Amino acid sequence: MSESQVWNDVDDHFTTLLAPADETLAAALRDSDAAGLPPINVAPNQGKLLQLLAEIQGARRILEIGTLGGYSTIWLGRALPADGQLITLEYDPRHAEVARANLARAGLGEITEVRVGPALESLPKLADENPEPFDFVFVDADKVNNAHYIEWAVRLTRPGSVIVLDNVVRGGAVTDGTSTDPSVLGTRAALELIASHPKLNGTAVQTVGSKGYDGFALARVLA
Repeated sequence: MSESQVWNDVDDHFTTLLAPADETLAAALRDSDAAGLPPINVAPNQGKLLQLLAEIQGARRILEIGTLGGYSTIWLGRALPADGQLITLEYDPRHAEVARANLARAGLGEITEVRVGPALESLPKLADENPEPFDFVFVDADKVNNAHYIEWAVRLTRPGSVIVLDNVVRGGAVTDGTSTDPSVLGTRAALELIASHPKLNGTAVQTVGSKGYDGFALARVLA
């Protein structure tokens, strides 16, 4: 049996046991696929991890950068109380349309808002609204701008808030200091920012599974 097959089998076992699909999540994936969205959503056990992290945090306000079809948004939205709010930023109008439909079917339409446009344009507009600080931020958008997204996440949060940055391993290329791949460069810059930022304390973890060899960074905002 190949190594990747072992990873997939373990993921399937964990998912079946601890993060089984329900019709709402399954329908979100089906409709995203039918609409031609790329199959780059988080794995079910990773979605469950996001939900648990947000619940452990006691999050009332969540910011997501990168919506796709709203699959991870559903997991995060389920962590919120009835009076919570989740704002998610999506570049592609078609993706946003699919996500809104998926969120409405999940019963989360009242507490979630999908904003369309480049995140680096949406984030300053959001900041201009002087919103209540976010308790939890999930960054899963274009990797080139990861460092900018982390900077905005710090600005829009409070001491104690949690930031999760996805897809940081880049198949191992994150260690290549000579890489010219924009996604690798953006990810390396974000990790270096987490390491050096006086208001952040973070780490990163490698993962293997149905999504291949990957990982995420986790940071806490300091006083």
